[in-house]
Amino acid sequence: MAHSCDIQRISLNQITTERWNLREAVDGCVREDIPWIALWRHKVAETGLAESRRLVRDAGLQVSSLCRGGMFPAQTAGARQAKLDDNRRAVEEAAELGAEVLVLVCGPAPDRDIDSARKWVAEGIEQLVPYAQSHGIKLGIEPLHPMYAAERSVIVTLAQANALAERYTPEQVGIIVDVFHVWWDPDLYGQISRASGRILGFHVSDWIVPTPDLLMGRGMMGDGVIEIRRIRQSVEAAGYQGPIEVEIFNQSIWDTPGDEVLALMKRRYLEHV
Repeated sequence: MAHSCDIQRISLNQITTERWNLREAVDGCVREDIPWIALWRHKVAETGLAESRRLVRDAGLQVSSLCRGGMFPAQTAGARQAKLDDNRRAVEEAAELGAEVLVLVCGPAPDRDIDSARKWVAEGIEQLVPYAQSHGIKLGIEPLHPMYAAERSVIVTLAQANALAERYTPEQVGIIVDVFHVWWDPDLYGQISRASGRILGFHVSDWIVPTPDLLMGRGMMGDGVIEIRRIRQSVEAAGYQGPIEVEIFNQSIWDTPGDEVLALMKRRYLEHV
């Protein structure tokens, strides 16, 4: 396996340059020869769907994913239906933008009942699959670190994500491996191997010590404790050869000029991914 990773696989996940609008992010990728971009729905909405599609296409960029769908659990059937409707819109947006994958951040429990929330996640995915398939969109379940269970996702391990995904074909549902969320898992490599053929995305950043903030505490690759290259090689052994998204929530990185962030991101990618 390659020691250092092909730079042609690098993707800018838009959240890494949160201060940039979509046009600025696209222009930055062009300037820095970054061939892929991962779009966020709030950024697409701000620019407009048709204009977002035009900007990306005219720049010759490829879309590695659209973030995010999911957030399925809610107290009432009506509220769950509204969330499903929003997920259908997300599928339509992904198809329009040329993304093959809609990333699912599955959502927290609306109350203390985490078991019901997990059941609603499973039901939400089941209801979304036919619609996504009809639009040529694969659903990527992204397990989040357990510290996010109360706020963002009741799906917190690769084992859970795999169990959900395995109800469907790899063309319908797969998983997203984000090193920040899964590096700690004692069964990490077993679960990556289990996901062979259905890994739909690979996201990199780093885990800083001490962790400065639950959400905004991600580091640039090489600034923390994650064995990023070993995880990348494991994901490739399981069949994934697609784009590698750099996804970093970090205020000091957001406050750094975008071009500097992209240059650093490329350098660290070559050194640590």
